[in-house]
Amino acid sequence: MRHFLSLFIHEIRMLLVAPATYVAAVLFLLLMGFLYLFLLEDFSRVPQDSLPSTAFFSVFWLPVFFMVPLLTMKSIAEERNSGTLETLMTTSASPFEVVLSKFLGAYCFYCFLWGVTISFPLIVHATLPASSIDPRLLDMASWTGGYLFVALSGVLYIALGIFCSSLTRSQLVAGMLSFSLLFMIIIGGRLLAELPLLEISSFQFLNEPIKTLQVFSQLEDFSRGIIDSRPFFLYISSGFLFLGLTSLWVEAKA
Repeated sequence: MRHFLSLFIHEIRMLLVAPATYVAAVLFLLLMGFLYLFLLEDFSRVPQDSLPSTAFFSVFWLPVFFMVPLLTMKSIAEERNSGTLETLMTTSASPFEVVLSKFLGAYCFYCFLWGVTISFPLIVHATLPASSIDPRLLDMASWTGGYLFVALSGVLYIALGIFCSSLTRSQLVAGMLSFSLLFMIIIGGRLLAELPLLEISSFQFLNEPIKTLQVFSQLEDFSRGIIDSRPFFLYISSGFLFLGLTSLWVEAKA
């Protein structure tokens, strides 16, 4: 891993000069800012049993669908299209170092953008009178659990985006493929759980595996401060599986 740090710094540099990075950042912050304002208005108008942070994180999938493809679609696809990937593979850097540096570059920026959203409740808390602020606004257990889930699930989502980028020379195709697979993972689990087929006794053995794929149930638990160890194994192992597959594919195509 001698060359990893140099490759990682290069990836951060490339992200900072890429227009898609800033498009993703602006769209993400605008979307989440407006959603947070809408939630606050809704909570102030009608009393709610749930926490504001729980409602905020419940829509995390909306920015994920466009932010992950925008951050990852050019990572390897552009290198293959320009021919620089083959040149990079002739150096002493291993395929896994190359893939890991691209993953960590996109993942760090992904976590940074989500981290910026903690300023939303802090700004509200700082600007409104203390007497008008619901103490649940800054429920630390809920915010910590929600951000922990976002960071944890991001391991799989970013790794999946990097994998999709390695499959093609076209950034557009990589982005569309990443979006489609993210949709299947996030929304598909919920759809599978609603299949009437699972009510038949012969297929009830599938209930437990499908339950582990319920992204929204896991998010709800985390945002309520309930931390389960199973999502850690699921997302981290799946993420490294995709990184390993990407490394093998890059090595084979270089």
